[in-house]
Amino acid sequence: MSLIRLVIRGISYSHSQNGAYALILGEVNGTLKIPIVIGAFEAQSIAIALEHDLKSPRPLTHDLFKSMADQYSIRVKQIFIHKLEDGIFYSNIITEQNGQEVILDARTSDAVAIAVRFNAPIFVFKDILDKAGVNLSVVEDAKQATEQSLEEVIENFLSADDSDFTNEFAKYSKENLTQMLESAVLDEDYERAARIRDELRKRDF
Repeated sequence: MSLIRLVIRGISYSHSQNGAYALILGEVNGTLKIPIVIGAFEAQSIAIALEHDLKSPRPLTHDLFKSMADQYSIRVKQIFIHKLEDGIFYSNIITEQNGQEVILDARTSDAVAIAVRFNAPIFVFKDILDKAGVNLSVVEDAKQATEQSLEEVIENFLSADDSDFTNEFAKYSKENLTQMLESAVLDEDYERAARIRDELRKRDF
């Protein structure tokens, strides 16, 4: 059974459903994307691992896993999503130590958080991608899309209204945003910190 490589396309947060996040994985060479519901902690852990300019004052659980693995010369070779059952994705982490390969069962959110820290590739079986993937066509020349946009898919997926998400920080000054960014990092709310940082970067262009 063939494997398709995936990359992280983003993380979406729902304001109407407390603690509801969607991790968006997409094909490296394709248009299919898979939204996966994950918890707030896992969303923050993935966000801080992706954003190298955000540093946690204390090591997160996945950072601890990385430190222990490095200490004992354990390498994470890859992760792959091998099963989809009742809307739940099941994943394995492929590790190697002293030439011996070990397969570990893991939640997909944990597996992705670990994969980011090890620069390990993420794979999914093709039949799972065909079943759960959302095909997004490119809209050119401002033509009306015939398929749902990614934002609409995520909104329906989380059953949430995220219309104010993009402009959440637009009303704040750069000084206020800088203070909010520092506060978010101290509170270890790294997903929020990443969004504030993105807003600050937009102001610099």
